[in-house]
Amino acid sequence: MIVGDPGRAELLSNLLDSPKLVNKNRGFLVYTGEFKSSKVSIATHGIGGPSIAIVFEELLMLGGKTFVRLGTAGALRPEIKLGEYIIPSGASYNPGGLFFQYTGDLTSVSAVPDYDLASALVNELGREGYKYTVGNVFSSDAFYAEDENFVKRWSSRGNIGVEMECATLFFLSKLRGAKSAAVLVVSDNLASGGEWISREDLEKSVINAAKSILTVFSKL
Repeated sequence: MIVGDPGRAELLSNLLDSPKLVNKNRGFLVYTGEFKSSKVSIATHGIGGPSIAIVFEELLMLGGKTFVRLGTAGALRPEIKLGEYIIPSGASYNPGGLFFQYTGDLTSVSAVPDYDLASALVNELGREGYKYTVGNVFSSDAFYAEDENFVKRWSSRGNIGVEMECATLFFLSKLRGAKSAAVLVVSDNLASGGEWISREDLEKSVINAAKSILTVFSKL
């Protein structure tokens, strides 16, 4: 499981049996332990595509094969409520920058999660009775580049949320033959005035999602 915030990695390490901090270089905390007798790592991937790309590549080199991002997203539809979940079925992205460097041209690579892994997450969250929406998200490279037309522009293209890393994770998983998916907690809603979730409610939703993700890992 990979998360953006090192504090979140530290918090979620408490869900593991005998967690061990195996990396703290540059603040990219990585904990390894067990969950229901399955060996699992919780790693920090930082903010944005370039950051998660580095962490993904290095975890892959160390033997990682299955990756689930647990993060946050801003909803682009008013009916999606704070604290609920978005399970991405795909991620839109701007084709330049990092993506261009990997492909060498503007050829598009479909940024979609592994179907079986995403389906397992859908089933597990549904079994727990959590409210989720499955749909496409937009992976933005610039957190503060939003303008007054942002919500209309990206929601009109079929996106239900915005975050910063899923497209890179799914894109690289396709290139490298790894499996990946994501579960995103709705931390704010850009379509209904930009309201934000409380810290307590966010933490509760994150912990619940983490337990579901770890359960899916234990069944793989």
